[in-house]
Amino acid sequence: MSKRVFVHVPFPQLAGHLPYLLENRLNPEIFLSADALETLNPGELEGVAEKLREGGLGCTIHAPFMDLNPGSFERYLREATLNRFNQVLDAAEMLRPEVMVFHPGFDRWRYGEASDLWLAHSVPAWQMVLERARRIDTRIAVENIFDEDPEMLRRLFEAVGDPQLGHCFDVGHWNLFKKVGMPEWFEVLGERITEVHIHDNSGTRDDHAPPGEGAIDFELYFDLMERYAPNAAYTIEAHSKADLERSLVALEKWLK
Repeated sequence: MSKRVFVHVPFPQLAGHLPYLLENRLNPEIFLSADALETLNPGELEGVAEKLREGGLGCTIHAPFMDLNPGSFERYLREATLNRFNQVLDAAEMLRPEVMVFHPGFDRWRYGEASDLWLAHSVPAWQMVLERARRIDTRIAVENIFDEDPEMLRRLFEAVGDPQLGHCFDVGHWNLFKKVGMPEWFEVLGERITEVHIHDNSGTRDDHAPPGEGAIDFELYFDLMERYAPNAAYTIEAHSKADLERSLVALEKWLK
């Protein structure tokens, strides 16, 4: 495979998966949940980083996200979010990831009528993240979650005003919540894409199925990726080894 291929792996499972990743030349996207950060052993983290370097692999990091929101209207929740963001950035100083993926915390059902205020609260958090990310030479990518169109993410990127802030396009999430087609999404945010999350679904639940086992048009998807973001990190978000192996077979023609 010639593309930079990554595989989503929760940190507690990483040690057990490392031999398989090294053998198959697959780079991990390391998910550091809040629980993982609470119990993180710096020595263990440094050991993982050393094994990846020795094996010629890189990594990306998926930041914690559950109940976190940098644009929350509640000051204590914003402070808790910044604390977790700083913890994962501390881990990134040892792992030196190529990209770090963060969830934005926005959904229109809670904040649609007050999106300007959500943005005003959110921007300082991203400025802090970007300042620290520059020091460790990593890129930051904000993932689409409940977004029905690219408008709110576009507004966030514009409000932060920093080209270092990129986009992680999750094609499965797009398929679940979309009100615009993929070409329209890419016209707005395609050139900001620094990482993608690849999985399939039928449009009714977040199945994380292998490509070709749901309703997503992957021919169109990879055509758009070649046009807008050919150098992005391609991350397979499979929830089992069997799904990962089926995904690799299904994606072979596009990732070679």
